[in-house]
Amino acid sequence: MASITVHLSEKSYPILIEPHLLSRSGALIAEHFPHARAAIVTDTHVGPLYLSELTASLQAAAVEVVSLTLPSGERTKCMDCLMQVYAFLSENGITRSDLIIALGGGVIGDLTGLAAATWLRGVRFCQIPTSLLAQVDSSVGGKVAIDLPQGKNLIGAFHQPSLVLSDPDVLTTLPDEYWRDGLGEVVKYGCIQDPVLFSLLERLAPLGRSALMAEMPQILYHCIHDKAVVVEQDEHDTGVRMTLNFGHTLAHAIETCQHYEGLRHGEAVSVGMHVITRLSERCGLTESGTADRLDALLHALCLPTAIPPIPETDLLRSMHMDKKHAGQVLRLILLKRIGISYIYPADTAFFEGMNSQLRA
Repeated sequence: MASITVHLSEKSYPILIEPHLLSRSGALIAEHFPHARAAIVTDTHVGPLYLSELTASLQAAAVEVVSLTLPSGERTKCMDCLMQVYAFLSENGITRSDLIIALGGGVIGDLTGLAAATWLRGVRFCQIPTSLLAQVDSSVGGKVAIDLPQGKNLIGAFHQPSLVLSDPDVLTTLPDEYWRDGLGEVVKYGCIQDPVLFSLLERLAPLGRSALMAEMPQILYHCIHDKAVVVEQDEHDTGVRMTLNFGHTLAHAIETCQHYEGLRHGEAVSVGMHVITRLSERCGLTESGTADRLDALLHALCLPTAIPPIPETDLLRSMHMDKKHAGQVLRLILLKRIGISYIYPADTAFFEGMNSQLRA
């Protein structure tokens, strides 16, 4: 079993990576949280696939279990669903001695994590991510949030999990659109700090999903290790951790303008990475040829690069609400070249006329 420990000043926690890990989750949770009851939050897509297996594993380890199933989809990251989670925790008498488990993708992980951060001013929680996006990104690092109509992740907190269990086998049931959703974030790690991962993806991408799945434990280890290193340096996202937002300034604007019903997050990140790298290379801020290499990988992975038909004024307005916006300055993440990123202060004028710039 591969294990990565995130070392932070106030707490550390392990991330375990292994096929068939879900079937062993009960024993592992009982070992890490003796005498705790478990409150599971999942959704209508993941629940029918994996809730019974997780529940049985916990019960076999003598862990008392209750569960709540919410609708699947980005719209679940809302205040109404957060209130449903609070009601569920209250009805079942969940205390600080107990454990909240997020069983699902990034939406369930973010929502459940925010509930754990704020219920009784903080309850321990365990992430069991079931999507590629959640396994490589959102389940690690303690960022938890819900969305508002005005923007993505605008209500949130930092609340680190106490344990993360990543089972690559659960990815076999992912629909193709959720698979692509995760691949956008996987590519991001190769771009910003891991040229070895980027080269691995370049080799595997033309061979298809089965080839990528065969190397998934290694891919997960790369991504999770990369994020853990950054989180250890910058737990609260004030410095180097901002590099994890490569492609996200435009991506979040796209998601907001499409009311979370268009491109999925990782697909929007793919568009964002393409656009920002094309523009930065044209400005001489990125090594020549970087955008071509990035685009070749994105296309091999069937990830989108075209900006959806959204008025540019709407996209620019949404960027002003982004968390990476400080005063009148956008803190953009650019690439020097594949594997090296940096923070570049700019304003939304950087993106003005982006469609015409990209066609020129």
